[in-house]
Amino acid sequence: MNIDSDAFPVLETKRLVLRKITNEDANSILNYLSDEEVMKHYGLEPFNSINDALDEISWYQSIQKNKTGIRWGITLKEEGIVIGSCGFHNNVSQHFRTEIGFELSKEQWGKGIAAEAVKAIISYGYEHMNFMRIEALIEPPNRPSQKLVEKLGFIREGLLRNYEFTCGKFDDLYMYSLLKQDFDKCFTHKADE
Repeated sequence: MNIDSDAFPVLETKRLVLRKITNEDANSILNYLSDEEVMKHYGLEPFNSINDALDEISWYQSIQKNKTGIRWGITLKEEGIVIGSCGFHNNVSQHFRTEIGFELSKEQWGKGIAAEAVKAIISYGYEHMNFMRIEALIEPPNRPSQKLVEKLGFIREGLLRNYEFTCGKFDDLYMYSLLKQDFDKCFTHKADE
């Protein structure tokens, strides 16, 4: 898994540019990560200050520097303002696997933006980061995220009981996975249709 800490890969889709998040994006991040609905399944309390957003950005930078992950800011091509983020964390290079995470500003829900962004980073992960397995850990009540990953071919493998302790409570998480050969097969087949 080659994550060059000097170069940040910018990804483009039909409607989006996925780019590095910088401290200049702190206000945008605070805007959507202070929303209780966006944060409902995020594992953190809603953000209260610009320092919360700067801490989040610092984490994005640290996972890239430490080669344990990478996080892209999701922007609409015509606007350039960060409206969400997606990326990989908990990379385990010797096992060629990683976890995926994503969130999106509530104003952008229901438009297919998250699926478009996540599909782009999955493709990048398999083509450029040498992943064979991408995992998604999702709380059972978070049906929209489950539907999103299922649409992209992820398979629910089971329930991890009391897997995380966040916001003062234990959370169960569904374990989803997508293998490279399944993604290739699924999207090669769809391209042929």
